[in-house]
Amino acid sequence: MTDHVTLAMGAGGKQTAELIDNVFKNYLTNEFFTADDAAVLPQPKDQIAMSTDGFIVSPAFFPGGNAGELSVCGTVNDLTCMGAKPLYLTCSFVIEEGYPIESLRQLVASMAETAKKCGVRVVAGDTKVAGKGQVDGCFITTAGVGEIVPGVHTSGALAKPGDAVIVTGDVGRHGCSILLSRDEYGIEADVTSDCAPLWNPLSAVFEKVPGVHVVRDATRGGVGTVLYEICHESGVGIRLDREKVPVQSEVRGVCDMLGLDPLYLACEGRMVIMAPSENADEIVSILKYFEDTKNACVIGEVTSEQEGHVIVRTSIGTETYLPEPGNELLPRIC
Repeated sequence: MTDHVTLAMGAGGKQTAELIDNVFKNYLTNEFFTADDAAVLPQPKDQIAMSTDGFIVSPAFFPGGNAGELSVCGTVNDLTCMGAKPLYLTCSFVIEEGYPIESLRQLVASMAETAKKCGVRVVAGDTKVAGKGQVDGCFITTAGVGEIVPGVHTSGALAKPGDAVIVTGDVGRHGCSILLSRDEYGIEADVTSDCAPLWNPLSAVFEKVPGVHVVRDATRGGVGTVLYEICHESGVGIRLDREKVPVQSEVRGVCDMLGLDPLYLACEGRMVIMAPSENADEIVSILKYFEDTKNACVIGEVTSEQEGHVIVRTSIGTETYLPEPGNELLPRIC
């Protein structure tokens, strides 16, 4: 096999089979991984959740992760938000002619490692090769199926006045990592992406704490966008304490230099959780047991006042509106 992807590798013949065997099957094989036109899978006993997402992140390799890891985390976390244990993923690759085989191996190896971490199986896929310049390197789409945990019912429409607002860790690192990786501003800072699959810590919360109302993945648009989405879906207001929002010092420094708000920078391993305030301490305690959520904390509360708005309590004790997201959010991550 050559060192770079060729158009023939997407033609469905011998070279396609070699690419699948030497790269995809080599890393992703499991008892359900199929060479047929569709995977045949055991039927879950209860309700299922499904999600799909495309990943065109540039650059594909960034401090703390890569597009392969991200493609698993993104879909696994979307299923997790609905209280669904991730079971199966499919993946579709669109690869630019000339893309290095070694880079492709790294992406697929990261997918396999991340899938193993959260117990999900990649069961089917598709590979297409586009002509040079038609795509930027490698685009990945994943779709996932998960089984909803009995008794768990979460939705952005279920936030209730009196709920605590919890984040599972410091915010804005993924967006900041991507921005610095592009080297457009000449800024050097030690920032790694927060990219992580969060089924394991959230499953522990679902198991031990009843009545979690909202779990939302703070990806594009970050925590600020998620809070406004929930305000509108549930018809509530949210009061946020700016001083309690965890932000890595390096991320805060970059944001200060560029005039960005870390609340609107993308995360790829952070959830916003809303649950009755009397359960907040227990939820945070459970999350702190896990490495990827060890910095979880309460940052605010859901209110019946100022419906549709997020109110921010500042460091000097005053209150102001968090500007509602609009137009293009920077940096654009996908």
